[in-house]
Amino acid sequence: MTSDDPVLNPAGTFMGVPAAGSVRAGQAAIIGMPFDCGTHPTRIGARQGPAAIRAQSGLLRPFYPPLSDSDVLRELSVVDIGDVRVSSGDVEGAFPQIERAIDAVVGVGAYPVTMGGDGAVTLPQLRGVHRHHSDLVVLHIDAHTDSYDTPGYNTGSTFTRAAEERVVDPTGSFHIGARGSLPAPGVYAYTRSLGYNLVPGEELRRRGEEAVLSQVRETVAGRPVYLCFDMDYIDPSAAPGVATPTWGGPDAEAALRLLHGLAGLNLVAVDVNTVSPPHDVGGMTACLAAHVMLASLHLVALGRHDS
Repeated sequence: MTSDDPVLNPAGTFMGVPAAGSVRAGQAAIIGMPFDCGTHPTRIGARQGPAAIRAQSGLLRPFYPPLSDSDVLRELSVVDIGDVRVSSGDVEGAFPQIERAIDAVVGVGAYPVTMGGDGAVTLPQLRGVHRHHSDLVVLHIDAHTDSYDTPGYNTGSTFTRAAEERVVDPTGSFHIGARGSLPAPGVYAYTRSLGYNLVPGEELRRRGEEAVLSQVRETVAGRPVYLCFDMDYIDPSAAPGVATPTWGGPDAEAALRLLHGLAGLNLVAVDVNTVSPPHDVGGMTACLAAHVMLASLHLVALGRHDS
């Protein structure tokens, strides 16, 4: 009996998709980013996120009528190529590894759909995607902008460095959902000074999600889009297992509704991050993250058809 025998199912992959060591054009590749900076004062554990999301993904099914009544796992020939080999806390060692992995996937015309890991893993992924999409924009859905006026490489400086390195076009990019307490004054003004479009949670509620989505669609139409979804965008009553729980966010239904509104955009990469299993309750955050990833796979498939 071999691993190719039809009586065997792959173990430990996202939604039971085949494990693979390589990808080809048009495929979606699930990749784990088991990394966190290890510097959070009270909540370290996002490095365990990929394993927890894979475990909870067994509760999902491939058809998703809110977006598409097709078997997206077959449509995108989804494979799980495992975790990037990194050591948490070692930014200098981890970032080149992550960038190299994403570069290889996007370079053959495939779609990386990744799971973190804390928000720091996004910067090296953006670097890898930008190598192949020079006009890349980012849709960052998060309770925090991660665009602070701070030195170095950490979860708060991800999009500051991205703007400085020009791996995204800030004027075509959005931070959506920022809320809650902050470590310093002027964070939102600084985010805007980098060129980003910022829609805080209060503004999203005041304007209405359809008005904001219309602005997003008009701004990014036809451009390659990197979707970064931080699970702390969702209120901790629905997603408690995150690195920085921030009260006052949307419930799961509202968060998914916003995600559904991105249908038709040209998503070239998806990054779902900040699941911290040691702080989760019954695996609910990891399960919800898996759901976000499934919805994102459908978005990738729809954007491929419409682009």
